[in-house]
Formats: sequence, structure tokens, C-alpha cells
Amino acid sequence: MHEHAYGPSETGSVVLDLGGDTGALIVYTSPDLRGREIEISREDDRRVHSAVRERRVRDGSFHTAVYPDLPSGIYTVWWDDQTSVGTVSVHGGGIAEFVWPSSGFGVAS
Repeated sequence: MHEHAYGPSETGSVVLDLGGDTGALIVYTSPDLRGREIEISREDDRRVHSAVRERRVRDGSFHTAVYPDLPSGIYTVWWDDQTSVGTVSVHGGGIAEFVWPSSGFGVAS
């Protein structure tokens, strides 16, 4: 897991290239994950990552990791190197959404 100290992004600062076989994914998280890099992978492809940032929009703010320009497919969202938190289907021309599990996931009890 990597962490960075990125500031918030404003409305219109993320560009998504959608169409054909290309889609995008937005992973929604809680604010406490700000700066964490979340990895995803498609089938046996290499993992890609994106940092969770505060995204300010007209109606408030969200904390998300955004993955633009993804080939269509089923993607695994990773908690760490070996633990998956779920899967999501990305379709060409569309934006898929995934909600990060609530607190307590991945924490030994």
C-alpha cells in the first residue's frame, strides 16, 4: 500500500476517455483513506493503482480513486497484495462504480 498527500481536485479536473471498448471506474471510499493507493487488476493483467483524493463537486465532496481509460472487463479491487475486496464490471462507453467496504474490513478481530 502506498500513500501520498494529494490535495483535493475541483470540478472538471478529471478527464475520462469513454467509448468503444474503453470505460472508467470510480471507487468511492471514506475520507480516512485519502492518499491511499488502491490497486485494481483485470483477470491476469498487471495491477494498476490510483490514489484516493477528495473530489469537490457542486453538491459537496467525495473521496474517490478514479481509473480512466480501462479496457472492458471484470476487475478485482485489492485491499492489499493478496486480499480482494470485490469485483466490478467495466463496460466500454460507461463509468463503473464501486463502494469500498465500510470500516473493519481486513482488520483482524
